[in-house]
Amino acid sequence: MLQGTGSNVGKSLLVAGLCRAFARRGLAVRPFKPQNMSNNAAVTEDGGEIGRAQALQARACGVAPHTDMNPVLLKPETETGAQIVVQGRRWGRSEAGGYRDVKPRLMAPVRESFDRLAATADLVLVEGAGSPAEVNLRAGDIANMGFARAAGVPVVLVGDIDRGGVIAQIIGTQAVLAHEDAAMIRGYIVNRFRGDAALFDDGNALIAARTGWRGLGVVPWFAAAQRLPAEDAVDIPARARGDGLHVVCLRLSRIANFDDLDPLALEPGVSVTMLAPGMALPGDTDLVIVPGTKSTRGDLDFLRAQGWDVDLAAHLRRGGHVLGLCGGYQMLGRMIHDPDGVDGPAGQTPGLGLLDVETVMAPEKTLRRVGGVHAARSEPLDGYEIHMGRTDGPDRARPFARIDGANEGAIRSDGRVAGTYLHGVFTQDGFRRAFLGALGHRSSGLDYDGTIDATLDDLADHLARHLDADALLQIATAGTEAAQ
Repeated sequence: MLQGTGSNVGKSLLVAGLCRAFARRGLAVRPFKPQNMSNNAAVTEDGGEIGRAQALQARACGVAPHTDMNPVLLKPETETGAQIVVQGRRWGRSEAGGYRDVKPRLMAPVRESFDRLAATADLVLVEGAGSPAEVNLRAGDIANMGFARAAGVPVVLVGDIDRGGVIAQIIGTQAVLAHEDAAMIRGYIVNRFRGDAALFDDGNALIAARTGWRGLGVVPWFAAAQRLPAEDAVDIPARARGDGLHVVCLRLSRIANFDDLDPLALEPGVSVTMLAPGMALPGDTDLVIVPGTKSTRGDLDFLRAQGWDVDLAAHLRRGGHVLGLCGGYQMLGRMIHDPDGVDGPAGQTPGLGLLDVETVMAPEKTLRRVGGVHAARSEPLDGYEIHMGRTDGPDRARPFARIDGANEGAIRSDGRVAGTYLHGVFTQDGFRRAFLGALGHRSSGLDYDGTIDATLDDLADHLARHLDADALLQIATAGTEAAQ
């Protein structure tokens, strides 16, 4: 199990790279994260949802993502409350203060998923959440040491040297842990090093002397990581304007499934800007994407508070285009009805009025993988739906896509505003080229899936050069024998 000295120290990327590295050795490898917090979810083949990072890790293993890989997913809906997804299905909701009482009830499904996954694998690589040093959250923990001790899984601690203070990060983690928890740690990794790694030899010696833990490697900064899907919106860089097509995505407060942007960001000749709150829409924008959100009505209010509704109207007057994805599609309509209070207090919220459709929220969540064709270009589409609510109205007579013979999404009569519930469609090269071509972009020939797989191979090679992979396997083997 890889645990971190803090959040965002690179655990997800290390697990993905190690998944690919060990899978290439011929091992049956599976990723596992007991508890994740993210609004960037993936829909699995068994019809559930898991964190997007675990879907990428599954891809690195060469297997389809499964709900057992991330049995507890917390999806923030407000500053203090989150939806709880257990084994892929909506289980309930909790405020932050009440989750302490909920956690002990979730250990059983976590162990069940882990045991089921482990029975199919030679090696399970487990990713912790946040840090075990958050000892104020230790009671009832299922994400870090609570799980490691319950399942008998040895731990490797990851520190991030790029943010500074990595020696204190690692030694300090040991200092605050209970003795029984610290005893689970078998070694440590120093991640994101820049420069000559030999300069850290004295630092390694100091950490080993103070902790008694084995150093398993110093991993240099892996710049190509920006080609892989990010799990957190804060990791999406705002790219500077260059020549070519300019795509702007509104950075909503509860933005979800923003990996829809990843293929566009990699496309040569396309620049993608994540528009921060309070910033005006650039006048040279060609396409505005209103992305998915975990709180459609709340983020509609947020969008208006930034003045982006006015910006969108001006953008369309200049001849620009707008695409709404999932919750963004719902916002583009005339009205959002929420009689049962699914998305906040019961009531209704006027939409932006850019599409002649209306949405009715409903408690049932649609979770499915779909295949179809783009209605305008007849290009094959493969994607997924993950939303609450149904949308209908006159503009649906001009669909975005055809799914099993039925209309999906809507397009305004002038063709410059479109909405769809489909996520992931830009990963298909043919559709992406046709869609961007209609906006004046010349195809680059980018092979998106090939780029992702090549980057995972490069990451695996990178880790193989800088980590003691044999020692990691020995730790895992010894931990398995001890658990038995």
